[in-house]
Amino acid sequence: MELSKVTLEIFSKLEQKWLSHCEHSKKTRVLSIDGGGTTGIVAGAALIHLEDQIRLKVGDPQARVSDFFDIIAGTGIGALLAALLAADDGSGRPLFSARDAVAFLSQEKSELFKVKLTRFLHRRGRFSGKSIDRVLKEAFRRDDGKILTLKDTCKPLLIPCYDLNSSAPFVFSRADALESPSFNFDLWKVCRATLATPSLFKPFNLTSVDGKTSCCGIDGGLVMNNPTAAAVTHVLHNKRDFPSVNGVEDLLVLSLGNGPLSGSLSRRNHRRNGECSTSSVVDIVLEGVSETIDQMLGNAFCWNRSDYVRIQVNGLTSDGVMGPKVEDEVLKEKGVESLPFGGKRLMEETNGQRIESFVQRLVASGRSSLPPSPCKDSAVSPLANGR
Repeated sequence: MELSKVTLEIFSKLEQKWLSHCEHSKKTRVLSIDGGGTTGIVAGAALIHLEDQIRLKVGDPQARVSDFFDIIAGTGIGALLAALLAADDGSGRPLFSARDAVAFLSQEKSELFKVKLTRFLHRRGRFSGKSIDRVLKEAFRRDDGKILTLKDTCKPLLIPCYDLNSSAPFVFSRADALESPSFNFDLWKVCRATLATPSLFKPFNLTSVDGKTSCCGIDGGLVMNNPTAAAVTHVLHNKRDFPSVNGVEDLLVLSLGNGPLSGSLSRRNHRRNGECSTSSVVDIVLEGVSETIDQMLGNAFCWNRSDYVRIQVNGLTSDGVMGPKVEDEVLKEKGVESLPFGGKRLMEETNGQRIESFVQRLVASGRSSLPPSPCKDSAVSPLANGR
């Protein structure tokens, strides 16, 4: 009888150790969404398929993308998608499903990017700031009237812009917002700042909820069009929220591109003598940022390539309006993978198949159980205006 008790105790301790090991080995899951353009059709198609596959695998029609990721990052139009997916409805659930977020972009595109008119009704190059402000404010206002801030998200959120005050990148994060009100900003303003492409909008001035930190933001895509590296670095160095992460081997990353900015039109703009138009140079810079980050991540995950998946397309033949045709075109394109130390290879799997394979690993770990970060009012001393 005593032997049975000892055996039971031994097996009980072994079981606890095994469960602890399983929990520790559970990978932290990162979702990153590129900026680029005003439609987000590539990322949108990927997100809809991602969420549909998650619901199919877990058998829950109410499952959301944010249920299975531990952090979401986005730039530009990708930041707006990320914020819509992460915004808390007040009960700990996201305000938008992936399909609803993409539908919002499609339905509100004309108001989000409304061309300003002069008194003579001649079109100008910029979009209306008042129009996009109105739409974003309404999107991030709950039914009870509360204007959502960075703290009001279901999961950690990371959104970069470029601050003209400090001439440096400014990365908005829920982690900073929970540390101090000096780094907590209204969500609609954060999205507005990272969407402020200089050729389309004027720079956007925003201030933290306590008025102690200010930023003059322009498009985050100018420095971080692909925010995956920023998200990975954030997780690796944020031991408070991600204590079990010691290296990239502890991560599972899905990076969603938004298609090439230049496309065939920009290629035609290249003159025969090798010169480029100003617009095509800007496109090359933005695409170069995204491709460089993809190459870096490809190198970092070269020993565990299945832990880093990049979904991108080389070009769309459609008119850029989200719908079944666009979704089908994005998902049927063959995947492309960055090779270590340069170059790419065309894969046998399509984008749709790669997302489906990723979802199998995603749901195998179960829903994300990342607890909300504790708010520490005195953890960080407020910085002066113009961080």
